[in-house]
Amino acid sequence: MLTEKFGLSVALATPFDANGEIAVAAMIAQAKQSLAAGCSSVTLFGTTGEGASIGTQERERILNAFLDAGIAPQKVVIAVLVDAAEDAAAQAGQAFSYGVRNILLAPPSYFKNVSDDGVFKWFSAVFAILGDKARDIIVYNIPSVTMVPLTVSLIGRLRAAFPAVVTGVKDSSGDWPFTEALLKAHGDLIILIGDERHLAKGVRLGGQGAISGMANFLPGEVRLMAEEGRDDARVEDFVAELLKYPVTPAVKVMVARLTGEEMWLAVRPPLVSISSEGQEQLGLAFDLLFRSKAA
Repeated sequence: MLTEKFGLSVALATPFDANGEIAVAAMIAQAKQSLAAGCSSVTLFGTTGEGASIGTQERERILNAFLDAGIAPQKVVIAVLVDAAEDAAAQAGQAFSYGVRNILLAPPSYFKNVSDDGVFKWFSAVFAILGDKARDIIVYNIPSVTMVPLTVSLIGRLRAAFPAVVTGVKDSSGDWPFTEALLKAHGDLIILIGDERHLAKGVRLGGQGAISGMANFLPGEVRLMAEEGRDDARVEDFVAELLKYPVTPAVKVMVARLTGEEMWLAVRPPLVSISSEGQEQLGLAFDLLFRSKAA
């Protein structure tokens, strides 16, 4: 179990070329830029990274490319967003064999209205298949996507049953009373705040940082929130602007705008890119919040 604070991990967006293949060089460049800007790690294949659309063989190819490019495995978190326990263990085990820092593991999401008992048994099955490889698992609470909330009591059961395995929670519920209760009950775990609007105050209450899509284009600002608990109303206001659109394509609009590389606008089906009008509105909102003084 890691003893230092987690800090800020960029939930790295995934660029695609004209053929729909992952643009590896651009992805590595974005990762290196994020690390140079103060991110403590990069998270690959998460929600912002369209990880549910990226297959097991692609994952291994990309991870190999990252390590070959000199990015240390201790700087890499791998997200696993699949339903079958066997597949989840296979993807996690593959990443652990390379020595990555953490696995961000979401609950299965195809079956709805499942019980805490069922979700507990699913995680237990994944860990049983992993066996001795199982370590440094951050469970991922993102019910707006999975429709499977991880309750405070379920997290307590997991940490009690697997104290050397379940070491953290990424809370992307966007529900501040839940986040507050999670921090109060499990503050000795690595609690990461997924909603940047709650990030600074969550860190002040003991949160250890964030895995953040906004860090793709505002790493400095989000780092101060994630590491120092410093409020930034501009970041919070821009989250509200992003949430007017599907979040992952919206983040990619901003990466494209700030890198000047249009390939970042592409997303994999079933996602679709944001309209040119939407892109312009996001850009105007960003400039108003972050560039008005320089104008």
